[in-house]
Amino acid sequence: MPDTTWSPPRPDQPVYVVGDVHGCSGKLHDLLRMIDADVAAEGYTRPHLVFVGDYIDRGPNSAQVLSFVHDLSLDYRDHVTCLIGNHEQMMLDFLDNPMRAQGWLRHGGLQTLQSFGVDAPATPERPSGADLVDAASDLRAALGPACLDWLYSLPAAWSSGNLWVVHAGADPDVPMTAQNKTALIWGTDRFHTRDRVDAQWVVAGHAPVPEPVIGHGRILIDTGAVYGGALTAIRVSPEGASQFLAT
Repeated sequence: MPDTTWSPPRPDQPVYVVGDVHGCSGKLHDLLRMIDADVAAEGYTRPHLVFVGDYIDRGPNSAQVLSFVHDLSLDYRDHVTCLIGNHEQMMLDFLDNPMRAQGWLRHGGLQTLQSFGVDAPATPERPSGADLVDAASDLRAALGPACLDWLYSLPAAWSSGNLWVVHAGADPDVPMTAQNKTALIWGTDRFHTRDRVDAQWVVAGHAPVPEPVIGHGRILIDTGAVYGGALTAIRVSPEGASQFLAT
């Protein structure tokens, strides 16, 4: 539970926030079933569901996860928000300029290409320019224009009441409304070492932790699902109560 010396997070409506999925489709569907059961048990009628990003890379089912959350956000656009993670940003950078963003392949991009049925470069450790361009072109076609437009439009933050959800963290010295997008997507060491003084709570994933963390204005929910850990979500209520759910 939150540190009692801090005012608790109080969103304007019940909120469920899901951590980094990284292609773990089975854990995602199990967790969403747990959330559905929790919504019913709590008697909520209009909760909001937020994903912190990193739907892709490293795990085996990136294409399936991305397609699922894309469809979910369209079908329930008033109740589901998908944020951009650094892995989505790396993929978009690769699509925009494969010659300059080939590092994505070393950070899980190869698994994402495979999940979309795209041939990886013949020598992924030192890919040729032609192979990179071909892979980017094939991936762009596999994603399709609708999913691409959606990916490019993903926000870096979502907020309700004094609760903010981002992918990687926020600079504690900067108002949440003035955060640099890079800090929200890639994080900053200050997020983990210095407390905010504006009574805002920030939920983030990105950096795996053995167990979810809540306290001092920070809520960390990346528990390393793709590395064998749990996929974690947190429920935060307008009354200030919080509860972790994990599978």
